[in-house]
Amino acid sequence: MAIEVFNRYENKYLLDDTAYQQFNDRLLAYMELDEYNKQHPLYAISNIYFDTEHDTLIRKSIAKPKYKEKLRLRAYGVPKQGAQGYLELKKKVFGLVNKRRTPLRLDEAYEFVRSGMMPPIEDYMNKQVLHEIHYFLQRYELEPKVYLAYDRRALFCKNSRDLRITFDTNIRSRRYDLKLEYGDHGEPLLEPGRWLMEVKAEKTIPIWLSRMLSEHQMYRTSFSKYGNEYKKYITNGKTMKEATLYA
Repeated sequence: MAIEVFNRYENKYLLDDTAYQQFNDRLLAYMELDEYNKQHPLYAISNIYFDTEHDTLIRKSIAKPKYKEKLRLRAYGVPKQGAQGYLELKKKVFGLVNKRRTPLRLDEAYEFVRSGMMPPIEDYMNKQVLHEIHYFLQRYELEPKVYLAYDRRALFCKNSRDLRITFDTNIRSRRYDLKLEYGDHGEPLLEPGRWLMEVKAEKTIPIWLSRMLSEHQMYRTSFSKYGNEYKKYITNGKTMKEATLYA
């Protein structure tokens, strides 16, 4: 059964192709590929992010508060209509990331968010998480706002599952066709050859990893996929307005 509750710290780094290849090669001495990557070099993850009409959640997140939260629907690859995905509530409190998710059919998830009414409980659902999301939906009137997808390579520590490192590339987004089953097309969020590395650990990272990060002169960055997409969206909107004014 897939893990449905996560508590961990997440540190992010932006890499180019060369840095990615060098760092990934060294990690393989300590880490192993997850099950998806044992079959494919990369696998696709697709998400729909939900927000209010006036983008309350992402605007609050960008302001870097001590507490922030978001709701998204996730699937792997492009799911078929009626397939199952994960409705996920993600919170961050003083740097600690808490993710709680439940499996739902896509149509169940869309309707749950739209109406705020919980679907009938089935065995495959996480009842506790459903109630938490239901409470969240009483506080915010949400709608699908952006589609985000990326190609991932993920590794787990050989000695402990407490440490996970992911590399995401080809991050793409769109603000139309806001259903996961409509395909994974979208505009690139980063220039080609760029990777977002995330180090996810329940406790402190091991000494060997700390030393490796230092040797490769890698420094943490603040990078939210949804946050950067929103900033790009706002900037493009302002640019278009200015072009119209001076046309």
